[in-house]
Amino acid sequence: MGVPEIANRPDSAAREAGPSRPRAERRAWSRRGLLAALGSAVPVLALSGCGGTAAGADGKDAAATGAAAKAKTQVRTPTVTVSPADGTKKAGFTAPVVVSVTDGTLSSVEVSGNDGSALAGSFSADRTRWTSSRNPYSGTKYTVTAAVTGDAEHTAAFVTKSPGETFAGYFTPEANSTSGVGMPVSINFTEAVTDRAAVEKAITVTAEPAVEVVGHWFGNTRLDFRPAEYWAAGTKITLSLRLKDVEGGNGVYGVQSKDVTFHIGRRQVSTVDLAKKTLTVERGGTTLATYPVSGGAPDHTTWSGIMVISERFEQTRMQSSTVGLGDEYDIADVPHAQRLTTSGTFIHGNYWAVPAVFGSSNTSHGCIGLRDAKGADDSSVPGYRFYESSMLGDVVVVENSGERTVEASNGLNGWNLSWADWKAGSAL
Repeated sequence: MGVPEIANRPDSAAREAGPSRPRAERRAWSRRGLLAALGSAVPVLALSGCGGTAAGADGKDAAATGAAAKAKTQVRTPTVTVSPADGTKKAGFTAPVVVSVTDGTLSSVEVSGNDGSALAGSFSADRTRWTSSRNPYSGTKYTVTAAVTGDAEHTAAFVTKSPGETFAGYFTPEANSTSGVGMPVSINFTEAVTDRAAVEKAITVTAEPAVEVVGHWFGNTRLDFRPAEYWAAGTKITLSLRLKDVEGGNGVYGVQSKDVTFHIGRRQVSTVDLAKKTLTVERGGTTLATYPVSGGAPDHTTWSGIMVISERFEQTRMQSSTVGLGDEYDIADVPHAQRLTTSGTFIHGNYWAVPAVFGSSNTSHGCIGLRDAKGADDSSVPGYRFYESSMLGDVVVVENSGERTVEASNGLNGWNLSWADWKAGSAL
């Protein structure tokens, strides 16, 4: 009756209660307690043995499950990055578009603009990066579609900002026109160009049949192109302007991207000999006609050198005040006038001088005159006939005028430069 109480006491309490029982009884109780304790331990050991086997199996399964889970977490989803970033409203346009992927490879990339244009590009060797071959255009919305191998397509969109100041190039001759063999391709820019190399690189002029064509700068607003010799008759010329978003100056960008074609007609080269006071017209190596002329007087000599017809007027007004000669003349209806220089040299019809002047004396203010009729409708006179046989781009060579050679920039007259000097004027 005291045993349960003692069994639940601490050892110290048991020792204190020990003398209240006989020693034999205490030893018997200790053996019974030990046996009871051992007896109750057997099933625990048995369970422990069986449980040891089960725990081993469960451990292997758990390890396998953990490894699978770890492997699963190590399979990463590809991440596609686009530059300019998706959603950009005022993206730059002076760098290429770049698409890259981590944890994957790019199978295809398409970049299309809302203007109908598309950007081509190339992949890195490991196909984790794609770079456009040119920059995006300004003021354009672009959609990027990138396909990743074994993954879904990724799309992004951005809008490039519009440039602030812009420039354009106005070209001569006109698109789809036919010109003479001396016609250069001349481009005048609306703003001064400070980065000539960038602008010249964005312009190409090609010819069929092929010939080397080189650009030459006249100041910072004009760029002309020509071959070493006159164009061959029948040549097709293509002007490719890729000026859009090219920075010509500090923050000033081009706006054009277009191709233009011109054609060269028959070969006609005319020679004015002011010692003989004649104009000889040769076409295709054959003399077509010879006309008597009157050139610049000794105090108003005519430029010498190679000149190209740059404008043609059946009739036009000529005033001395426009060329710095005061009020010496003002003729409202000069017939068959063809411009040779920007400064005001023409080869034109003359109805106001006596016929005997032509072929005998030089009396003009610097122009070359042929006998003509008032009204420009008499087809029998030299002025009419020469005008009808000519076209823009025809070459007129002036000799023995008593004047120095015209500047190459004074009109379309770059042929007065040697090929070496011409090429030296290229920014490339």
